Amino acid sequence: MTGPLNWLPRTIILALLALVIFGPLTNLLIWAVTEQWYYPHKLPVTYGFKYWAEVFKPTGNAMLSLWTSLLIAVLTVLACLAVSIPAGYALARRSLPWRALIMLAFLLPQAFPSVPIYINIARIFYSYDLNGTITGVVLVHTTHGLVFSVWIATAAFAAVDRELEEAARSIGASPLRSFFTVTLPLAAPGIMASAIFVFLESLDEFTGTFFVGVPDVTTLPLLLFTASMEGNYQIASITALILLIPSVGFMLFIERFLKADVLSRVGA
Repeated sequence: MTGPLNWLPRTIILALLALVIFGPLTNLLIWAVTEQWYYPHKLPVTYGFKYWAEVFKPTGNAMLSLWTSLLIAVLTVLACLAVSIPAGYALARRSLPWRALIMLAFLLPQAFPSVPIYINIARIFYSYDLNGTITGVVLVHTTHGLVFSVWIATAAFAAVDRELEEAARSIGASPLRSFFTVTLPLAAPGIMASAIFVFLESLDEFTGTFFVGVPDVTTLPLLLFTASMEGNYQIASITALILLIPSVGFMLFIERFLKADVLSRVGA
């Protein structure tokens, strides 16, 4: 399109994208500072931070749920790294039979509908007294977290030049020492990025926590769901913002560490 209005379609598209991205966030921010908002008013009648004090009061459920969410997320990261570092190194460095099938196996938890899977997991966990426990929730989160941690760790180790490891071996370093002094430090940015992905996935996980953890384990996503179902949109919005802050911050942090040479080897 040429002429004086050739900028109009681009402007409309950008405006629609901005509405899709920032519209829900704006509504979230408005509800977070709303004290009274009822029909037929288009905007809140009363603004304030009454519900923020409600969320952060020492006797409230929000802070306990936050600490529970953080504890589960940290334990999930540790469990995933315990598996993904040796698995990623073996998949990147060793000529394993059925390597493609092994990599595919870690994607299986994402390939099927989650609700029937979690219902069956809850039934199995009930037999082992894992329902309603932090351990049970961590195991469920770890299953999903391994998708990110193993694939990214494999790409991170594959991006490390083998000659550097061989140089360390040639001057007398043992395989274990060359791994810890050369390979692991060079792969650390990618592994750190995978750990952040796992942390965020665990922090936001709802379905698995609901079927395995309820009623004894309450995380922020469960609190958000409960507040929404009860019509308490202020509490739900504040909880959503609390979950949003680490997600945005960590994603900006990941951008610095997950370089193009690592991304190019994901799935290679």
